[in-house]
Formats: sequence, C-alpha cells, structure tokens
Amino acid sequence: MYHLFVLVNHGGAPTVLADTVDRAGMSYQVGIDLEQLDENGVTSPDAVLLDMSSLEHSDARRMVEECRDRKLPVLAAVPREAITDYDPSLNPDEMLVGHVSEGELAARVEQAMFRVSGPPGPQLLKVGDLSIDEERYEVTVAGRRVALTYKEFQLLVLLASNPGRVYTREALLSQIWGYDYLGGTRTVDVHIRRLRSKVESPGRSFVETIWNVGYRFKAPA
Repeated sequence: MYHLFVLVNHGGAPTVLADTVDRAGMSYQVGIDLEQLDENGVTSPDAVLLDMSSLEHSDARRMVEECRDRKLPVLAAVPREAITDYDPSLNPDEMLVGHVSEGELAARVEQAMFRVSGPPGPQLLKVGDLSIDEERYEVTVAGRRVALTYKEFQLLVLLASNPGRVYTREALLSQIWGYDYLGGTRTVDVHIRRLRSKVESPGRSFVETIWNVGYRFKAPA
C-alpha cells in the first residue's frame, strides 16, 4: 500500500484524481504546498502527484524541483485536452495523460519510485510476533494468519509504520478514509476496536489509546 501526496492549487478538497488513487488501493493526502509535509502527524508520502488540471506550469516546476531536493518521486497528471500546452522541461519522473485506470496509476507510481530509489526491498513489517506483509495484504500473529478488512489493514500499516507517533482521530480519518468521508471520528474508534480484537490478546498489545487525543502503535522496547 502506497501513500501519495496530491498537489492542487485549491483548498485541499478531494479531486477526481484523488478518487482514482483511492480506488487503486492507495491512501492519499490532498494539499497545496509541499511544506505541509513538515507538519506534525503528516505521513511521509511514497510519491507526489501533481494535478496539472489545476496547477500553473510555473508552480508545478517549483514543486518538481522541491521533490528532487526531498528525493520524492513525482508524477504529473495532465488532462488530455491540455497535452498540447504541456512543457516537457517540467520533466517529472512519470507522466499520466487523461483519465487513467487504477492499474496504470499504480504501475506508474511504482515506476516513479523505482527511478528515484531503485528496486524496493521486501514490504514486510515485523514487530515482535506481529508480521505484516504489505505486498500480499497478509497479517500473522505468532504464525497465525489474521483476516482483516481493508480499512483495518490500512490502519494497522499506518500505525505500525510509525511506532510511537500519536495520531489524532481526525488525522486517521482523513488519511485512511479521505477528506470527503462523512462518517465522523466514531468510525475510527470502531475500526480500532475491531483491529485490536483480531491482533491482540492478554499479554500482547500493539495499539495504545491516548485519551482525548487518539492512538499510537507501541514503539519496540
């Protein structure tokens, strides 16, 4: 599962492009500036996606340069009707033209990541006797396979990838469900409770409740 930062020139509302990211099984954050990545609680993205339907070329060029400085893979999504005005000197790591399928989006994200970082290592998270295989979407505890829903899996990966970091309910809601989700933060509590019931047992706990704030994954001792 990859996490993308979708750059637009308006107030961080979801876009058609962000919807495609979600359907491709990737999480995302919509923003207007890369400086938002430096805020507390923001998950570092695997790649940056420029929505060229809303960005000026001058702004996009600045963002590509900043992505280079941050060593972040960057993709440009160009509307088909605007392709004749596209400036090739923008030179992102990958370019998407027009509406793309979920499969093509995922493939191009992986290609951009390969161009910047080379071949990926095994996508396996291990914390004690908890093992999370991000490529196969499999979770085992003490060798026993645990069946999680997709949202439970996303929550577990996000928390386990950042042990010790406290996530507010609002941050989890926006990063896992997206800004347009209307279910409220109670949804987070319900999914955390179900996740705990599946991966935890007496004497074995992974997720901590930070009262009146949110949740964090226990840092390794």
